[in-house]
Amino acid sequence: MIQKLRLKFVAICMALVTAILAVVFFSVYFSMAQNISDLSRQVLYRVVQEESVGGSMTRPDISINIGGDRVLLPYFTVNLWSSRRGGYTAQITGGTYANLEDTEELTAILQDCLSQDQREGTITAYHLRYLRQDNGLYEKLAFVDMSMEQAVLRKMMGSYLFIALASLLLLLGVSILLAHWATRPVEKAWKQQRQFLSDASHELKTPLTVILSNAELLEQAALPDKPARWTDNILSEAGRMRSLVEEMLTLARADNMVRTAILTEVSLSDIAADCALAFEPVAFEAGKFLDYTLAESVTVLGDTEKLRQLISVLLDNAIKYGADGGTITLSLQKTDRQAKLTVSNPGEPIPPEQLSHLFERFYRADASRGEKSGFGLGLPIAQTIAAEHKGALKAESDDVSTRFIYTMPLKK
Repeated sequence: MIQKLRLKFVAICMALVTAILAVVFFSVYFSMAQNISDLSRQVLYRVVQEESVGGSMTRPDISINIGGDRVLLPYFTVNLWSSRRGGYTAQITGGTYANLEDTEELTAILQDCLSQDQREGTITAYHLRYLRQDNGLYEKLAFVDMSMEQAVLRKMMGSYLFIALASLLLLLGVSILLAHWATRPVEKAWKQQRQFLSDASHELKTPLTVILSNAELLEQAALPDKPARWTDNILSEAGRMRSLVEEMLTLARADNMVRTAILTEVSLSDIAADCALAFEPVAFEAGKFLDYTLAESVTVLGDTEKLRQLISVLLDNAIKYGADGGTITLSLQKTDRQAKLTVSNPGEPIPPEQLSHLFERFYRADASRGEKSGFGLGLPIAQTIAAEHKGALKAESDDVSTRFIYTMPLKK
């Protein structure tokens, strides 16, 4: 429990920190991408304006300042004249690109640019950003290479990402230390509670044994009717208290990681059949029917008595809470790797908010499902037994039935 609490504490802290860092990282990324894009577009406008004023022999300043560094952006400009036949004539008028005149690449770039029918945009295939300016007789196009700005952006964000990951690792260590510090009082109280539960269970067994022994002796003596009824009440209530003490002791051993199950090769089919036969008269007396379908030769590594206790708990629970006159169903199936045992009973569905608490100790269903005998420890014990056998026990409920499903590995 304490370990789960610590893991939950660390998980929540790391989830919050990761979310905050992710928001900061993506905010910085999109902000920087937008700033670099704006700077690149400014270069395009500067290229068009300065070449228009100074002529094709003038080379404008094509560098931008990113993070304190001057980055040169390769560019070229093209003058485009429309022909009477519907085509066009293109002439490169300046730039830093070489051997681009009358090439297939230039033709593809111009076709992509003209097909977009926008004043400015990007040509993704060639990593170019463009700007078009209509000068009356001809159209001037300026292109700037985006590869440099993208490379700078990746480099800067790579550095930020490294810092973020290092921060996460540091915060993970801090969260683990804080989890141990914050849960230390809880761990101490939990250990004291477990020790008290174990000690109290042991100490109560002796006086209960004495009470039961004396009550049994009194029952054998010839007593008047009224004292005899008192003796029966003592035996009945002391028996219930002994059951409670034994259940508490079972859970105390589980809390203290004391393994009581002795795993041997056993037939789960035979164990389930024995439990079904034992509970048939119990179901009949409760006005219900017990139907079972059991696969044969389901062999597992387990403790016979523990597995019998688990199935008995599930059948007893189904009989208690099943609808009057309904049919309790026990089934055992065999898959390639697992044995699957299901106990279901018809009745009112268990609300989801209660379903998640069924395996909590001393939890009782609400009054709408009826007040039944028991201490609310049967299902927690069944779950403990399931864990000892490396299996899983879960509950499902809908309008058709309530089902408890236990799966455990087959013997290899």
